[in-house]
Amino acid sequence: MIKQAIIPLAGLGTRLLPLTSVFPKELLPINGKPGIEYIIDECIDAGIKEIIFIISKKKSVIKNYFYNDKLFKKIIKKKKDKRILKEYKKILKYRKMIKFVYQNKPRGTGDAVLKTRKFIKEKYFLILLPDDLIIKKNCTKSMISVHKKYKSSVMASMNVNSKNVSRWGIYNVKKKINKQNFIIQDVVEKPSPINAPSNKAVIGRYILPKTIFNSLSKQKSGKGGEIHITDAIQSLIKNNQMFIGHNFSGKYLDCGTMKGYINSSLEISKI
Repeated sequence: MIKQAIIPLAGLGTRLLPLTSVFPKELLPINGKPGIEYIIDECIDAGIKEIIFIISKKKSVIKNYFYNDKLFKKIIKKKKDKRILKEYKKILKYRKMIKFVYQNKPRGTGDAVLKTRKFIKEKYFLILLPDDLIIKKNCTKSMISVHKKYKSSVMASMNVNSKNVSRWGIYNVKKKINKQNFIIQDVVEKPSPINAPSNKAVIGRYILPKTIFNSLSKQKSGKGGEIHITDAIQSLIKNNQMFIGHNFSGKYLDCGTMKGYINSSLEISKI
């Protein structure tokens, strides 16, 4: 059973400037609720017991968000506001689940994940990227069901516009399992439209084996001088480890761009 999740939060969020010049993108409100809380709630609903946040010293305000007891207690004592008390209890619940790990140099998602190595206990763990919200159906829960059935690594997948493949990790299919699930043959990090093996993109949900840490520790820098999780996954595929692409049923929202962030609030407000 998957019980641990990693959420990389050390990125600078430049695509959301100027909002992120003083405020982490993960705490920006989406329909009145910080974006990171949607990810946490997805984890809780899927049975995750521990969440590891990867932050940097520059984003210590994320940790402060979960440890601002003095302010809450003062306001609750003074105003006796039931809404604020409810929010504080929710944050205390979250806090019991969360550990913090630091990545102070931006060397890519693979490097960030490697920082958590000593905390991962089971054979498989979950990674969620906070820019990618999936609403209406719990993607993590459905991926865990696939993992339990096939005892395999699983990555969330959807078809994207061929012109935009350079934003994603793109894979091609080795074998179709059923309508929603495919065995992955190869995966490439952010290929050009000409070189992309397909338009099937890996979206920010991964169930990965603990053995990936060995690959990451030997991984050379890839595009942009960063360590990419996609490159480590490809090395495991070459060593005959099975990875399943899972076409999720929920609605995908891209919160990593200004247009996507605005649209996310609009879409969630309709639920």
